[in-house]
Amino acid sequence: MSDYRLTPPRNERRDAAENRQRIIDAALHLFDLHGVEQVSMNQIATEAQIGPGTLYRRYRNKSELCQDLIKDSVDMLFDDIYEAMEAHKEEPAGGRLRRLLGFFLRFREKKAQLLKGIENASPPTGKRAYSPIYQELHQQLVLLFEEIHGTKPGGVNSVFKADMLLHALGSEAYLFQRQGRGLSPETILEQLCLTFIPDEAAKL
Repeated sequence: MSDYRLTPPRNERRDAAENRQRIIDAALHLFDLHGVEQVSMNQIATEAQIGPGTLYRRYRNKSELCQDLIKDSVDMLFDDIYEAMEAHKEEPAGGRLRRLLGFFLRFREKKAQLLKGIENASPPTGKRAYSPIYQELHQQLVLLFEEIHGTKPGGVNSVFKADMLLHALGSEAYLFQRQGRGLSPETILEQLCLTFIPDEAAKL
């Protein structure tokens, strides 16, 4: 399994570290008041009492800022996923996939706004390919689907299937099911498993 980390650790000058903390504090305050989508980078710079250039040198867009804000939580998420996959490595692949989805849906519920900010500020075409979170999830999903379906030519395309599942896990589709359809996270998890995991894949 890969060693997931959003950004490598870096030694910062004191003034750079102070600016980063001011940016983070300002962003969290504004996001809490107005929501991630409604807050601009210029508003964050003003709230942090720094110039826009200082902000953009640190973060090219709001997606990168949201990734930094969520970094520690994402590290813990993948640590939990990897530990569960290792602890249950004798379990059928379908059962391990269900566990992975459960971890991510619980995370999504807690970090919905920041995840939406990461997605919405990314390029419109193939946007999830630009997010390290979705890159790592995609890699794990492909491995599990290949274990379930095999890799023979003309069979199930595990990359395609992982793409479709990630689409369902993305903010637009997921929040529609939560808010538009009124489904609970538990019901969404059950329906995802019924849709993407063959019955035989959950059996020894």
